[in-house]
Amino acid sequence: MTIQQSYVRQDALTDPGESAGAYNDLPETVSGLREVVSGLIIHVAWAERYGIPPDVAMVRQTQPVADRLKLIQASFAGPLTAARPPRSRTFGTCRDYALLLCSMLRSRSIPARVRCGFATYIADHIYHDHWICEYWSAGDQRWLQADAQLDAFHIDQLQITFDCANLPRDAFLTASQAWRLARSNAVATGAFGHGAATGLWFLHVNVYRDLLSLTNRQMSDWDSWRDAAPAGKVLKVDALAELDRLADLVTAFEAGLNQFAALDEAASRNLMPPWLS
Repeated sequence: MTIQQSYVRQDALTDPGESAGAYNDLPETVSGLREVVSGLIIHVAWAERYGIPPDVAMVRQTQPVADRLKLIQASFAGPLTAARPPRSRTFGTCRDYALLLCSMLRSRSIPARVRCGFATYIADHIYHDHWICEYWSAGDQRWLQADAQLDAFHIDQLQITFDCANLPRDAFLTASQAWRLARSNAVATGAFGHGAATGLWFLHVNVYRDLLSLTNRQMSDWDSWRDAAPAGKVLKVDALAELDRLADLVTAFEAGLNQFAALDEAASRNLMPPWLS
């Protein structure tokens, strides 16, 4: 099995289930699919900017695509291509957008995968915790990156000038790329994070979440990083060495070395974060 073949089939979270027919009238292009997804979800952190009252119930936990598609119809019945006002969209986070786009691409037999890392164009940190979708471009013979969160409002507010269906290099760093930059002191560790959570400890959380996502485990116990006690946020020498090894493994895989089995074995060994063990 090639690397690309590992990402064509739907998995437990990307499978649209009984709602698969909703994909029948979607656009043919990646750009068109990305634009559709951007109009189906409101990021909970941006809801107020869209005029959503603060007392509206908003689910932050990532939803499987099959459940997401049902929520979309419950919020606003009709084709996925229909324009939905903000109050008629579902709520989620960046990973929900990436999962839904990944699902649509796989339904077209386009290899796609969800990646965890850091974006340079989001907000408060130079490199902000973020999830995007990668897809295989047969024409370019390489993986391209798309951010399905960026609708017209986001693009205007963030002053985005690039193609959101083909992110420029260095706009988004995978967690392993970010880890290697921080470990080589090319970028200060404090530049990476989510809110007040920054530095090597948060970087290591995303290295594991990206490793798990690469093996189609896009949700994991590592998502509970907010529950970790402050005393446990110190990485020992052996932990740093293991993360260096994992980052090298992912980097080699990204470069085309077919080590999916090795990634899967590493992911299987790291399903449980230390604060839950």
